[in-house]
Amino acid sequence: MELELIAFGLITGFTSGFFGIGGGSILIPMLLLIGFVMKEAVAISIMQMVFSSIYGSFLNSKKIKGLTRDGFSLGVGAVFGGLASGYFLPNIPNIYLQYIFIATLIYTIYTLFRAPASQEIEQDEKSIFLLSFIGFFVGIFAMSIGIGGSLMLLPILVRFLKYDLKIATALGLFFVIFSSIGGFISTSLYGNMLYYEGAIIGIGSVIGVYFGIKVKEKTKATSYKKFVLILNIFVLTIMIYKTI
Repeated sequence: MELELIAFGLITGFTSGFFGIGGGSILIPMLLLIGFVMKEAVAISIMQMVFSSIYGSFLNSKKIKGLTRDGFSLGVGAVFGGLASGYFLPNIPNIYLQYIFIATLIYTIYTLFRAPASQEIEQDEKSIFLLSFIGFFVGIFAMSIGIGGSLMLLPILVRFLKYDLKIATALGLFFVIFSSIGGFISTSLYGNMLYYEGAIIGIGSVIGVYFGIKVKEKTKATSYKKFVLILNIFVLTIMIYKTI
């Protein structure tokens, strides 16, 4: 089981670094396939995100100027949203969590399909209060279904706030730091955290995220958008199969 979980961590970490996601969209279906129930998979996913998001954002900060400004604005809202998620998670049946997850994937595919692969960033026009507001609601929703928030945040940043796709994914991973820590604290307080499994997967994800970021830096914007769409379609297919 340990080797299997480490392998899951490597895969999840790579996708986290490459796509700027928390990794829940990849990890949760894999955990469900080997016998974990949705709430257990959510808890493990949240702990893994703490590992990959912190190290991945550290690597991204070396390459991207001004990453922390909007990242912290989003993160302030995500902390409160993540903390509030612990109240909702125990009261929602597993099957409903899976339905919410599927709806999120469909929304992401639709918005990314219509958004451009690359565009100019206009950071001066971003409202700190708006970003915090977005962060709160994405955080509360994302932690309730075990994803870091990038899955929902990415199309909002690219389509509505006009961020370049690769910068948006870096911000998305930065955002995951706050939402995952908030979710980790909340899930632990409510007694739903699986520390051992989460730590094993987290160690593997740290290695994987390094290589994911390196590959992303060398990928063209148009190809990168296609990869993001393929990822979401693949995960959606798995979730529909598992739910049905």
